[in-house]
Amino acid sequence: MRRAILTLMLPALLVAGEGRASAGGLDVRIGAFFPRGNESLFQDLNSLYTPNADPARGVRGRDFNGVFGGVEYSTVVAPNVEVGIHMDGYGRRVETSYRDYTRPSGDEIRQTLKLDMVPVGATIRLVPTSKRARIAPYVGGGVDAIFYRYEEEGDFVDFFDPSYPIIADRFKDSSTMFGVHAVAGVRVYINRDFAIVAEGRYQWAQKDMGEDFAPNESGLVNRLDLSGPSAVVGVHVRF
Repeated sequence: MRRAILTLMLPALLVAGEGRASAGGLDVRIGAFFPRGNESLFQDLNSLYTPNADPARGVRGRDFNGVFGGVEYSTVVAPNVEVGIHMDGYGRRVETSYRDYTRPSGDEIRQTLKLDMVPVGATIRLVPTSKRARIAPYVGGGVDAIFYRYEEEGDFVDFFDPSYPIIADRFKDSSTMFGVHAVAGVRVYINRDFAIVAEGRYQWAQKDMGEDFAPNESGLVNRLDLSGPSAVVGVHVRF
């Protein structure tokens, strides 16, 4: 993981070092991430489980909507152009039970689904206003190394045993996937060096899963989709 981070961020760090004499800034932000929920993992979750909060339907991507936020350092590298280096975080827990199976007593068979990710990456922004502008919109794009962990813990039906026993178990996959993102936002300056920021981002990232979700004897591939939009608000300090 450490090598992946260095490989991803080295070009941005070099550019930032060259632009040290230029204006820099620090953003602290918080908001929400809304996973798109496509691909095979989410399709399986929808067919197997129902969220305890809404047992009339299957699990969907929106059940994993969760808090998202982080920090970013940016520096001006050319007129109206910035390079930013960021680290963000997201986590969500969803309490579920089987849609079509219960215990012999009629009680639900319950699980907890857990998804965490930490995107670390770089963004190039175009800020088409002067430093004196009170309102500064911007657009940009970049790349990420996304460190993630997905886990299912609780009671499960063993479908490989004809008697369908219920067993307590835990299944997980943790790895790194690479993605790209696009951003658009606006800074509203309170004074010369302090601004309120609102930003929308869309990231694209998918990966075939491993560990406990690796392909089985039938060749079934579980693919995790961490694509989706996020929206954050925060503060920007210019120095």
